Amino acid sequence: MVSALGSRALGVALGLLLDRTLGEPPTRWHPVARFGTAMQAVEGRLYADSRPRGVLHAAIGVGLGAGGGLLLRRTLGPTASTAAAVWIAGAGRMLRSTAADIERHLVADDLDGARAALPSLVGRDPSALDSSGVCAAVVESLAENTVDAVVAPALWGLVGGAPGALAHRATNTMDAMVGHRSPRHLRYGWASARLDDGMAWVPARALAALVAALAPSRAAEVARLVRRDAPAHPSPNAGVAETAVAAALGVELGGPLSYAGRVEDRPRLGDGPRPVPADVNRARRLVDHAELALVGACLAVAATDALLTRRPRRTAP
Repeated sequence: MVSALGSRALGVALGLLLDRTLGEPPTRWHPVARFGTAMQAVEGRLYADSRPRGVLHAAIGVGLGAGGGLLLRRTLGPTASTAAAVWIAGAGRMLRSTAADIERHLVADDLDGARAALPSLVGRDPSALDSSGVCAAVVESLAENTVDAVVAPALWGLVGGAPGALAHRATNTMDAMVGHRSPRHLRYGWASARLDDGMAWVPARALAALVAALAPSRAAEVARLVRRDAPAHPSPNAGVAETAVAAALGVELGGPLSYAGRVEDRPRLGDGPRPVPADVNRARRLVDHAELALVGACLAVAATDALLTRRPRRTAP
């Protein structure tokens, strides 16, 4: 018999492997798509230009996510439910596949094709981006979204099983829907945005630690540049993840961008040249190896737990 932690660790590893093997469930049946539809209906009933209404919106969404996880756990048991929840909450394979598609356009000098494909990965306006700008956008998205789509589901699944993984996914989805700083959602989306920041705080720093471990010759630079550059980023988590990846690759990310009709002068992250298509490939491999490291760590926890729980206890003479 394994402990609850060992069961969750095995479930997380299986969930990440399911995503690597199968990818995301079809959109037609994807629970996250159903959740998004439900939260649109909630916003339609609750919306007011008010933080308290937004807090209620966030509480309902987290409740739906955690409640779905509890239902899964009752139906499938702790290990299988955690695996299913991490698979539902994760999207590492799709993230890396989309980045690879854009990379193929860049390698073929098809800048128009790369610009056309970029909105499937990031929300910024690609029309004025040169090849280096597209590369930077892809690398930044790989870093930031590996936190949301790989590391956070894994860590929340490890801590809370299926309810934890799906509560995080609900929070991250709400942030994407109402957490941006548009006039409509500036107050209403405040709670969803802050909750998403809180739930991703540890996973973002866990990714930075994984990146440093996977690039040992650059580990000191990762630590130095994260301390130097990440605090200037408007996101407390994206800045950490993007700077860590920039430092591991030896490139510079950040700079001006156009997003949702606004021009933002984002801080420069890292030291080195601006990225080229080969750096997109390196970034994909880096975050892929980070996911594999998580799988290995969770399997090690599960195996150690199984060995310890099987060891016979000594009885007093």
